[in-house]
Amino acid sequence: MILNLKNTFAEIGETTLFAKKFFKEVFIPPYETKEFLKQCYVIGYKSLPLVAITGFIMGLVLTLQSRPTLVKFGAESWLPGMVALSLIREIAPVITALICAGKISSGIGAELGSMKVTEQIDAMEVSAVNPYNYLVVTRVLACTLMVPILVFFADAVGIIGGYVGINIHGDVNFYRYLTQIVQSLEFLDLFPATLKTFFFGFFIGMIGCYKGFNASNGTESVGQAANSSVVTASLSIFIIDMVAVQITDLFF
Repeated sequence: MILNLKNTFAEIGETTLFAKKFFKEVFIPPYETKEFLKQCYVIGYKSLPLVAITGFIMGLVLTLQSRPTLVKFGAESWLPGMVALSLIREIAPVITALICAGKISSGIGAELGSMKVTEQIDAMEVSAVNPYNYLVVTRVLACTLMVPILVFFADAVGIIGGYVGINIHGDVNFYRYLTQIVQSLEFLDLFPATLKTFFFGFFIGMIGCYKGFNASNGTESVGQAANSSVVTASLSIFIIDMVAVQITDLFF
């Protein structure tokens, strides 16, 4: 147990040093703009269908599950605002980040792990190409930018799903539905929820890159890197969310 604890702290230290190098390399040219845009396309655009389906289901199910309780208390008119607040503040950011951890972080870990095992990263160093700048910086930046955008998209689709859920048992005008949502939201509902998504994206990309970049030799390590990326990224999302909620509750 002590040995496992020691290995855990050692890995945390190595990950911290790996992340520290990112903040140094991100400002050093050459800037791999083409690779960055490619990763934005792969990470962001190709994740839209999955995020859209999940967001719609979240909004629909949350509305259908919450409606009976609110009806008992004669508070059905609060349903649009409650669904929007629940989605924007907590459910959509966390669920979308977990989806990205499963899809993106594992993909990055497997891709870089495969490149490490087949010595492609070593070949890049021999060719005078900075592999950290080309492989890590571009992917981490793309994750940091794309995850918040995917969360915004999930929020919007989830609100549409909530509208569909409300109209299963009633007849609410879409304009009135949106008006109730806008009236129930405040800046402090949006700002902390948006800010933490950038940290979600950064950790998802950084953990996937670290696991893949430090994969040991052998094809078995590629699967281990992908699996470990998902588990570690998912755990980090919950930890960041817990810290963000505590800070928001303390200061706001």
